Amino acid sequence: MTAPIRIAIVGLGKIARDQHVPAIAATSKFDLVATVSRHGDGVDDIPHFEDIRDLIASGIAVDAVALCTPPQVRRAIALVAIAQGWHVFLEKPPGATLAEVVALREAAATAGISLFASWHSRYAHGVEPARQWLSNRILRRATITWREDVRVWHPGQDWIWEPGGFGVFDPGINALSIATQILPDPFFVETAELDVPNNRAAPIAARVAFRDTAGAPIAMDLDFRQQGTQTWDIVVETDSGTLTLSEGGAVMRVDGAAPRASDAALPGEYIGLYRRFAAIVHAGVSDVDISPLRLVGDIYLRGRFNSVDAFIS
Repeated sequence: MTAPIRIAIVGLGKIARDQHVPAIAATSKFDLVATVSRHGDGVDDIPHFEDIRDLIASGIAVDAVALCTPPQVRRAIALVAIAQGWHVFLEKPPGATLAEVVALREAAATAGISLFASWHSRYAHGVEPARQWLSNRILRRATITWREDVRVWHPGQDWIWEPGGFGVFDPGINALSIATQILPDPFFVETAELDVPNNRAAPIAARVAFRDTAGAPIAMDLDFRQQGTQTWDIVVETDSGTLTLSEGGAVMRVDGAAPRASDAALPGEYIGLYRRFAAIVHAGVSDVDISPLRLVGDIYLRGRFNSVDAFIS
């Protein structure tokens, strides 16, 4: 029997506490041996440190780290972990820039360690069945609507409004991670409008027009100001029916009827992520798909920026 992978979490914020800690506890493939965070307390009686270098100095045996920090500081921490020979799990988005992630991929390959750029929304229950259903159909058009309340999902997290924090593209990249997984052809940015509050550096809303290589239009509407019911939907019209993914990819319907979920569907996005991470660690490979991040970069390159009213969190 393979021993559990000894893992430390670096960055013990909302996503780490809500998702990573429970997912690690739910699988026998990992053993949480330490946490690292400059703010707040640790988890139960697990050793806790303020800096990754303090963890190194402690002598605690570690095989891997999950980096749940804001993306702006992730590259430097990942390089420290790679230098220790630790496998690295990157929360999404995997870095503040494309160049950073490519450099990390190269550093991991040189060191012979596994690097995982995780996209949790790809592990939602409806995503793989949707990919299979669309694989032999012709896309006519698609619409992506991702609207949520930033005050609910990122309370007091000012880093998300700073350069490299992504703003509304922090959740929007989840939609792109699903779209790049399920749509049969690559797609590219044609136009984009980004609304940036006049007291912030990152967009609060965006409207993007894509087109795939077969000519089908794909429209994306993102907004961080949604109140009440949250909207995370992808609707794909094809030559033989309309597929709808709702609830962030959790529910798939074709022409309004909900089919039986695939037997391959995982019982939770983050449990699926950690199963994948364990698999690549044991196989001695990396999994670093940058396509969602590349599309966000292209949106910024082709986008028109509109100044809108100040946003106070």
